[in-house]
Amino acid sequence: MMDAKRGGAPLYLHITLLAVGLVAATGSVMLWFGDLVPGIWEFVVLLTVAALVALLMARRITAPLTRLAREAEAVRRFDFTDHPLIHSAVREIGELAYGFDLMRDAMRRFLRINRRLAIETDFDALRPWLLDKLVDIAGACGGLLYLADASGEELRAAALDVEGGKAKPAPDLPPLDPKAMPEAMARARAYLQRVSSHLSTQELATLGVDSRFSNATALVVPLLDRRESLLGMLVLFKDGEVDATSASFIEALAASAATALETQELLRAQKAMVDATIRMVADAIDAKSPYTGGHCTRVPELTFMLARAACDKTDGPFANYTLDEEQWEALYIAGWLHDCGKVTTPEYVVDKATKLETVNNRIHEIRTRFEVLKRDAQIDYWRELAQGGDEAALRLQRDARLQALDQDFAFVADCNVGSEFMSDQKMERLREIAKYAWLRTLDDRVGLSRDELSRYTEPPLPLPVQEFLLADKPEHRIARPVSEQMPESSRWGFAMSVPELLYNHGELHNLSIRRGTLTEEERYKINQHIVLTITMLDALPLPRHLRAVPEIAGGHHEKLDGTGYPRRLNAGQLCPEARMMAIADIFEALTAADRPYKSGKTLPEALSIMAKMCREQHLDPDLFALFLRSGVYREYAEKYLSAEQLAVVRIEEYL
Repeated sequence: MMDAKRGGAPLYLHITLLAVGLVAATGSVMLWFGDLVPGIWEFVVLLTVAALVALLMARRITAPLTRLAREAEAVRRFDFTDHPLIHSAVREIGELAYGFDLMRDAMRRFLRINRRLAIETDFDALRPWLLDKLVDIAGACGGLLYLADASGEELRAAALDVEGGKAKPAPDLPPLDPKAMPEAMARARAYLQRVSSHLSTQELATLGVDSRFSNATALVVPLLDRRESLLGMLVLFKDGEVDATSASFIEALAASAATALETQELLRAQKAMVDATIRMVADAIDAKSPYTGGHCTRVPELTFMLARAACDKTDGPFANYTLDEEQWEALYIAGWLHDCGKVTTPEYVVDKATKLETVNNRIHEIRTRFEVLKRDAQIDYWRELAQGGDEAALRLQRDARLQALDQDFAFVADCNVGSEFMSDQKMERLREIAKYAWLRTLDDRVGLSRDELSRYTEPPLPLPVQEFLLADKPEHRIARPVSEQMPESSRWGFAMSVPELLYNHGELHNLSIRRGTLTEEERYKINQHIVLTITMLDALPLPRHLRAVPEIAGGHHEKLDGTGYPRRLNAGQLCPEARMMAIADIFEALTAADRPYKSGKTLPEALSIMAKMCREQHLDPDLFALFLRSGVYREYAEKYLSAEQLAVVRIEEYL
């Protein structure tokens, strides 16, 4: 179709042929009527000269049109490169060239604006820029950009231009109430159509704009969203009247801008919702436990402080380290959700302060059994005394037995606290105490839930039954369900040893824990939170620039030597952000004073432990050095640690 339109001779040939035809006709007439042309050859020469002159003139006249055709073809290919303005001796061609240049410039600016609107992520910077371009395209001397608030009632100034091309944010301008806005803006709002008018000095004062614009024409263009609801309003001040063609073009451009503004507003609202959801999850995790409350807030804050310190370095290992806006967003999300898997961890496991603690501290049951044994000692004393036994001997025997039970219970209670290492001697004494027998006369299977009853696999023994003081019974062993098994097909390659049981609530088993208060099963349950953190974050439909979030959040329990969990990554496999979070997590855990199983360590104590972890290739020594030399540790400590923990630190001792 395009080739067919390009058929035919060029315009200059038509002009040349027309000129030659006119000369030929004139010569023929002159030959017919007289001797003005001497002869046929002279006529041919005259005709040839006329044709050459006509050809040169035609080429000169049509050259601008040829250039216009080439530039039109370039525009068709979306090539809006600037070219010198085409000049022509023919007024109409000159006007055509000037109009074409204006059209190309308008299209180029229109497409540039649309591109900026499409790719700009800084909404606050976009609005003044947009007003600046609209003022420029309209040839206006100033303008205002308003956006509707969340209620859709008030209009708030988003940008102001009073210098004709120097727009800036306008946070100080008063919001516009529908009842107080200028009449032209009220009409544009009511009918959702552009309005051209002059604003009075009083109306300009309402807008917070200089009165010098009272002589300018105000073009008010409503900005509509996809549902034809008011998104905002554009006000342009232009010297002289605004013609209909210019107003239509500005309105079309404003409509495109409104769509982009709505998209940006939706993105910002969506991001705010995601941010609020992230905070809600972190707050929910902290709220689960009064002892770890604040952990999910303090760790990301400390991580961000260390990341900023790394970005600020101009020499050393982090001289070239930097984070762009998208990488900061990924670190932000990973920081706040680094422990999101803890939503599945039972509170009594996270907060387990004593060895016998589950939902309640079972030391009370053990105390009751000791009380039963002490009552038995009293009963035995009175029974044997009634049977004629020696009172003095029986009293000594009873008192010795009561004293031994008191001492044994004190020992068991001390073991339950878990503050000291359980030596072999302590373990042996615990086993001897466990052999004490007491008489149970009540059915131990009444009043139980269905799940509890399902753990009793043996038939009940006839009452009364001799029970051990401390027991590891079959019903204490809770089997691990299939849903709690480590997924073998996971692409993350988890490398954690999974205990056979889900829980082992055996009394002797728990009291025999060598160090701390957690069994192997409970330790795994706590460590499992990082597996769930990774799988939960991996299941989210994260955009491309946030794909590193699971890796960052899930790497803060790894160690440089590859002995960490859950994936046993080594130094070459850990990203810098995960290493930063590891330092933040450990420092927060060491210094936190709200843990039920320990008190917060002082700065020297915490830093000594972390320095040792660096020597053992558990923590990144370069990051730890930055943590100290940048003063991040001190800034955090002054905000969150108690005065008793803020001892003097000489950082050279830990490097």
